[in-house]
Amino acid sequence: MNQEPKRGHFAKEKGEVILREHEFDGIQEYDQKLPNWWLFTFYGAIVWFVVYWALYYHTSLIKSDGDLVKEKIVAIQAAKAAELEKTLATLDDATLVHTWATDPERVAAGEATFLTNCSACHATDLSATMVAGGTKIPLPGLPLTDHQWKFGGKPMQIFKLINEGSPADSTGNNGAKMQPWGQTLSPKQVAELVSFIIAKVPDDFKDIPAK
Repeated sequence: MNQEPKRGHFAKEKGEVILREHEFDGIQEYDQKLPNWWLFTFYGAIVWFVVYWALYYHTSLIKSDGDLVKEKIVAIQAAKAAELEKTLATLDDATLVHTWATDPERVAAGEATFLTNCSACHATDLSATMVAGGTKIPLPGLPLTDHQWKFGGKPMQIFKLINEGSPADSTGNNGAKMQPWGQTLSPKQVAELVSFIIAKVPDDFKDIPAK
């Protein structure tokens, strides 16, 4: 003969099964005592939440994700600034023309960077035009083969333009301004880009004497 389970509000002893006294729409509920390990984990999680909440919001011991991201950005910017300073210390007009632009590997690297990042605005042949239906259509960038250097034609001036983008007071070409590529490319890549441009239009830089 099956024994009816004991009725009560909740189980108090391990292994005890209680049929709870409340009933709704014919539905009854059994109760058993939860294992101590489960209770310890549950109450421990509550305590940990309260402690973590207090430390996170009321002290500076735990940094927020936003603060960590800002610190990473500052560190990256500092590293890039140091790399730029180091690169600039080794560059000048003569070095770019007579060393970098005469190095096939650097020129090839500059060409690869140009085709990936710059050709959409300046065209693969540096003419800043594309042909569609037999008609030449101007692209957003300025041509680099017309011997006209709007913001200065010295190699280091070109380096600065690429690195920092169009000057703040520039209206751009057809309303389009060049972005500061120094935020995306390393100083070495910018120097390689300049060497590629010099190699493509060497006559524009033939008056720069070697050291």
